[in-house]
Amino acid sequence: MQREFEIRSQRKFEVVDITTGVAAIVADSRIDEGICSVYVPHATAAIVINENADPNLCTDLLDALDTLIPDGVWRHDRIDGNGAAHIKAAILGPGETVPVRRGKLVLGTWQSLMLVDLDGPRRRRVVVTIR
Repeated sequence: MQREFEIRSQRKFEVVDITTGVAAIVADSRIDEGICSVYVPHATAAIVINENADPNLCTDLLDALDTLIPDGVWRHDRIDGNGAAHIKAAILGPGETVPVRRGKLVLGTWQSLMLVDLDGPRRRRVVVTIR
C-alpha cells in the first residue's frame, strides 16, 4: 500500500513532525506486521528519526547543519543559490524505514519521524509505503 500527503513548510529551515500523519496511514492500512517506508521526493528536504519532545533539539540540528555546511560557498550556488540545502539533504537522506508491529509504528519512546525542509518555505510531498 502506498499513500502520500503534503507538508507546507513556513520557514527556510524547518523541522516538521510527521509521526501522526504516518501513523494514521499505517493504521488505515490494516497491516499487522511489516515495514513502513517514509520518503520525500525532493532534493532539498530529508526525513529523519530523532527526539522531538524538546524543541531545542530540532533547532540544534538545524544550527549544527548550518555550522557544518554554510550557505553561499558552493559551486551549485551559481545555479540557484541553494547548494548548502542540497548537501545537507544528501547527508541526512530522503527516507527512513520503520517496522510495523500490531498495526503500529515501532518507534522508541522519544523518537519521532520528521521532515527537515532545508530550502523552504515550500510544499513537500511525503510518500509512505507499507508492506
